[in-house]
Amino acid sequence: MYLTQGLHRALQRQPHRTALTHVQGAVVRRHTVAEVLDAVARQAAALAAAGVQPGDRVALLGPNDDRLVIAIYACWWHGAVACPLNVRWSAAEVAGALADSEPALVIADEALSARLPAGPAPWPTCTFEQWRADAAAHAPTPDTRTGGDALAALLYTGGTTGRAKGVMLTHANFWAASMTRGAELNNPPESVSLLVAPLFHVAGLGRLVGQTLVGGACVTMHGFRPDEVVDAIEAHDITDTIVVPTMLQALLEQPGFDARRVQGLTRIAFGAAPMPPDLLERALQAWPQAEFFQAYGLTETAGAVCINLPQNHRSAEARAQGRQHSVGRAGLGAEIIVADESGRECPRGTVGEVLLRGPMVTPGYWRQPEATAAAFRDGWFRTGDAGRMADDGTLQIVDRLKDMIITGGENVYSAEVEAVLRAHPAVAQAAVVGVPDVRWGEAVHAFLVLEACAAEAATVDALRVWCRERLAGYKCPRGVTVVDTLPLSAAGKVLKAVLRQQALDAAQATQERAA
Repeated sequence: MYLTQGLHRALQRQPHRTALTHVQGAVVRRHTVAEVLDAVARQAAALAAAGVQPGDRVALLGPNDDRLVIAIYACWWHGAVACPLNVRWSAAEVAGALADSEPALVIADEALSARLPAGPAPWPTCTFEQWRADAAAHAPTPDTRTGGDALAALLYTGGTTGRAKGVMLTHANFWAASMTRGAELNNPPESVSLLVAPLFHVAGLGRLVGQTLVGGACVTMHGFRPDEVVDAIEAHDITDTIVVPTMLQALLEQPGFDARRVQGLTRIAFGAAPMPPDLLERALQAWPQAEFFQAYGLTETAGAVCINLPQNHRSAEARAQGRQHSVGRAGLGAEIIVADESGRECPRGTVGEVLLRGPMVTPGYWRQPEATAAAFRDGWFRTGDAGRMADDGTLQIVDRLKDMIITGGENVYSAEVEAVLRAHPAVAQAAVVGVPDVRWGEAVHAFLVLEACAAEAATVDALRVWCRERLAGYKCPRGVTVVDTLPLSAAGKVLKAVLRQQALDAAQATQERAA
C-alpha cells in the first residue's frame, strides 16, 4: 500500500499515454506517464540532495497545477511527507502552519512567495520553477516504495480562528479511502478527471490519489472559473470531476451556459456541503446521461466513507423514498453509527452524532495529543456531524453539530431552513446561522443572495411568510440579511463563522446607535 504504485503500473501498461495536463488560459502543458515518472524520480533525487530525509515534511504552497502534482508524488517516492498549504491563507496563517510542521524544505509558487515569513528562515525555500530546473539536473533515483502506516501527508484544517490542526494521513489511509470509493463505483483507467478541488483539501488530493492508482489521467486548473472549466471539459475530453454545490451552481448560471458542450462529463461527484434539492434537479436535467453521486467523508478519513450511488438520484423508487438526499451507506471497510452524547448508538431515525472507524481514519492530529484524544471515543472517530440512520443503513447528514441552532430549547438544523429559503423563486443562495438572543438563547438568522430579476418579490416579510407556511415557527428566521455574495472557503464551503461575526457586529452597531 504505497501511493506511487499506480505510477509504476501505468508505466508498464501505457507509458506514452498523456497522464497529466495543466490548463491555464492559452497555456497547456502535457506529460506522458513516462515523463511524469521521470520528473518525479528526478525531484526525489533533488529532495535527497537538499538534505530531506524520509519522514521529513515538505511544505508546498501553490495552486493546482502539474508542478504541484509532481512535487507531491516526489515526496512519496522519496518517503517524505507532503504538506500542501492553503493558497488563500494569510501570511500569519502560513507562518503558523510552517512553525507547526517544521518542514525540511518549502517550495512555493513565485506569486505566493510574499506569504512566506520574512527574514531568515530555519528551512530552505525555493520557487516551483527553481525547483523544477534544479531537479532536471539530477539523475532519477529509485522509488523507496514507502507505504503502509508511514505518513503521506499533513493536511491543515481551520486556521482562520485558533490554531490550525494538521491532520496526519498515512499511505494506508489514502489507499483504504480509494478502495472504499472504488468498491462502490468502478473507476476506469481510461477516465480523465478534472482536478479543480484544491489539492490542499482532501477532496482534491484524495481524487488525485484514486485516479493515479487506477492509471487514469488528470487535468489541473489553478481554480474554478466556470467559462474555463467548460472550455477544458470540451477540449480535453474530461469525463469526471468532483465539485461542491457552489461550483455546480456557478457553472449552471454562467451566462450563455451551453450544456451540449459538456456532455462528455459522464460522472459528477459532489460533497463537502449540503446539495440544495433545486440545484440537484437543474444539474440532473443539464446532464441527462451523467452519473451523479454524493460522497461523504472528512479530511480525517482521507476521502469518502459513504457513497450515495447514482441510481439513488434518478430512480423514481429511490427518489420517492428520499434516498437522493442521503449520503448512502457505509462503504467498504468503514463502520458508521449515530450515537447519543454518551456514545451509545441511537435508535434508527433519531438524530445524533455520526461516529466512524476503519482503516481510512487518521491516526490523529500532528503534535496535538489533547485534540487527538478529544476526537476519539472508544476507538470511534467523532465527526462533529449530526445525522440519522435509516432502517436500511442509509445515512442522512442533517447539520454540523456546531452549526445546529438551539432556540427556546428546540434544535434547528440550518440545512433544513436553507433548503426552504432556497426554494423561494427569488432566492439564489441561503446560509443560516444562530446568533445570541436574550429571550431564546439563540435566534435563527438568514443571509440571502437574491436573484437579480426577482429581488422585488423577496421582501423580508414575504420570506418570513414563505417560511412559516413550510416550517415550525421556531425554525423560521427572526433576522434576515441580504448580501451580494456569501463568504466561501477555498474549498467552496460557506464560512458560517464569518457570517455569525457579521450578524453580531451588526447587532452591536444597532445597539450603539440606539444608545
